Amino acid sequence: MSDIIGDGKVVSIAYTLTVDGEQIEQVTEADPVEYLHGAENIVPGLEQALAGHQVGDHISVTVPPEEGYGDYDEEDVEVYPHDALPDSDQLEVGMIIVVEDDSGFISEALVTAIDEKGVTLDFNPPLAGSTLLFDVRVIEVRDADEEELEQGIPHSLELEDDFDDEFDDEFDDEEFEDDDEDEA
Repeated sequence: MSDIIGDGKVVSIAYTLTVDGEQIEQVTEADPVEYLHGAENIVPGLEQALAGHQVGDHISVTVPPEEGYGDYDEEDVEVYPHDALPDSDQLEVGMIIVVEDDSGFISEALVTAIDEKGVTLDFNPPLAGSTLLFDVRVIEVRDADEEELEQGIPHSLELEDDFDDEFDDEFDDEEFEDDDEDEA
C-alpha cells in the first residue's frame, strides 16, 4: 500500500484557506477533512497540486478562479418577482436561500438586493472569481475501498441512514421497516 496521493486514494488533509488576505476557513489536524482523489470532491486546482504528495507533506497552493470555483458570471444573477418566492417579505440582503426551478433542480442563491421589482438572487458560488490560497498538510493517505470508489466519496462524507431522525422525532424507522416486512 502506497501513501502517495493519486487516483483512488482517500486523503485526509488539514488546511487554511485564505482569500484576499482574509482567512475564510480552517480545518485542523485534529479534525481533518477527507476526499477521494480523482473523484472531484475538492476544487480541481487543489486536487492537481496534491497529486504525488504524501503523508506529512506541507504545501502552499494558489488556485486561480478557473481551477477553483470558476469565474464570476453576471448571467447567474436574476431578479425574481416577489410572488415567485414564498415569504419574500421576510428575506434580507445577505441571506442564502434555496430555490427550486420548474424542472425540480434545487440551487442555493445569495440575496443581493430587494426592491419593488423583486428580489435579486446571485447563483454564483460564493468564491466564484476568487483566487484561493490553500496552506495544506497531508495527514493520511489510504486506498479507497470498493464502495468508496463506486460512490465517488469516502465513507466520512456519506449521509447517515437515520439522518431524518434529527428532524422528525415522530417517524420510527424500525416501525416502517417492520411494516414493509409484514407486507412481503
